[in-house]
Amino acid sequence: MTARPERVILVSIDGFRPDYLGRGATPTLDRLAREGASGPMRPSFPSVTFPNHYTLVTGLHPDHHGIVGNRFIDPELGVFTMARKESGWWDQAEPIWITAEKAGIRTGTMFWPGSETEIDGVRPSRWVPFDHAMPGDARVDQLLAWLDFPPDQRPRFETLYFDIVDTAGHHYGPDAPETREATASVDVSIGRLVDGLKARGLYEGTMLVIVSDHGMAATSPDRVVRLGDLVDAEAIDVIYSGAAVFLNAKPGREQEVRDALVGRRGRAECWEKAHIPARLVLGSNARVPQIVCVADTGWLLTEPGRDVTRPGGAHGYDNLAPEMRALFIAHGPGVIAGRRLTELDSVDVQPFLARVLGIAAPRGDGRPQDTMAVTAP
Repeated sequence: MTARPERVILVSIDGFRPDYLGRGATPTLDRLAREGASGPMRPSFPSVTFPNHYTLVTGLHPDHHGIVGNRFIDPELGVFTMARKESGWWDQAEPIWITAEKAGIRTGTMFWPGSETEIDGVRPSRWVPFDHAMPGDARVDQLLAWLDFPPDQRPRFETLYFDIVDTAGHHYGPDAPETREATASVDVSIGRLVDGLKARGLYEGTMLVIVSDHGMAATSPDRVVRLGDLVDAEAIDVIYSGAAVFLNAKPGREQEVRDALVGRRGRAECWEKAHIPARLVLGSNARVPQIVCVADTGWLLTEPGRDVTRPGGAHGYDNLAPEMRALFIAHGPGVIAGRRLTELDSVDVQPFLARVLGIAAPRGDGRPQDTMAVTAP
């Protein structure tokens, strides 16, 4: 690689589809993509927030890093929700900020799933608890404030997270004006980051790696598969539902549930844990439930007592669905300007970050060659 960046900032825009670029709302992101390397990226399955954010920083599919859903059941720890910060949930894998800290590189995490947790006795040098209400500009300002420390105390690797694009996509759909407004707002915040780096004389030495965790598909009350129409609601315990469903049969009713659900069921398909298609890389972890279902893209699976009343958006679908593709942009020292990438997978991001930081990371599921074209040799 011709140049190694002085620092790397990993930015996640939750729910940002690659085709949101170029629509007139994201001039800063459009420029960074044009001047850097970019392309669509396959998320891991299930294509939801917590599993894929942990995939991005561990290089492992959810089945291997343990955060198999936004909600799941661990045989020993109990029920995981997105509010759980205890280390036991997160220590099946090592995120890149822990690898960096062990290598003597200071890190700062301005929000990221798992970043509030001590893992293997280590934490980021700087971190803050997640605050959904914090505006995007305030998040940028906190990250920049860490770079105002004396050089020997500044983080060399930082993360930054925006969630408003995902929120708007869920409420209004991927093509709604409100979602476009959210992408524009995040673009302004990233422009603020760029300007802040320039004002500090740090921009030329900084690599920005801008990603998303998944895309978004339009949904409708007219495209719903009701679990209660397929199986007796009293026979199942639903862990979560939506584009995908995790569920267990109640004791003694396993065969009944298998007979009712397993296979193609209209606009959805269900598998027993042991028979989930290998390409989805899910089923070996103890946290994966007895049955996993996924709806056809744009359809929703609803559990008894819940219904869909308005159009909106969802993710969690098959990770090969075009609507689920995630964003990847790299910009900065060593990056080949104008490089367009076509074979990226979310598990490729962690080995790329380790390479540009110059550290040895635990081997994951990614293929380092997928990102070799990002930078000059």
